[in-house]
Amino acid sequence: MFSIKESNLPGIGKKYQMLTRGGDLLVFVIHDDGRREIYQYDPKDPDEMISTFTLEDDEARQVAAIVGGMTYKPKALETIEMALNDLIIEWYKLESSSPCIGKCIGELDIRQKTGATIIAIVEKDQTQTVSPGPEHILKADAMLVVAGDRKQIKALKNLLIHKES
Repeated sequence: MFSIKESNLPGIGKKYQMLTRGGDLLVFVIHDDGRREIYQYDPKDPDEMISTFTLEDDEARQVAAIVGGMTYKPKALETIEMALNDLIIEWYKLESSSPCIGKCIGELDIRQKTGATIIAIVEKDQTQTVSPGPEHILKADAMLVVAGDRKQIKALKNLLIHKES
């Protein structure tokens, strides 16, 4: 089991320290100006830094989307459960028979009806939209990346895939 420690760095930002299941110690510093610094420490000597790099805000967000699986779903995984309480991220492919095809997110009132959030959409032509707005129209064969707890995800699936909305 991995663990994440969080601490405030007054005047700097926030620090997250993560010990992975594989024994790697990673430290992420998020500066108030948007920069992110990432440090990797030697598993045999936690005082010995192995590598470090810095990302600007837009670079960090793109890397987070890639690492978080928002742009590519690993074929072996149907769902990923996050370490943030009961938060779950799942991927749903919209079939052409789905009653939500051709409707916009706002029209479906997804967030208010289910509590779940669509965090990204990958269209059939691989066009990616991170954090789509209420005007985004759902299309057949799009892959939705959704987040919520189990009950919210079930309600969302019910709304998007199984029932008329």
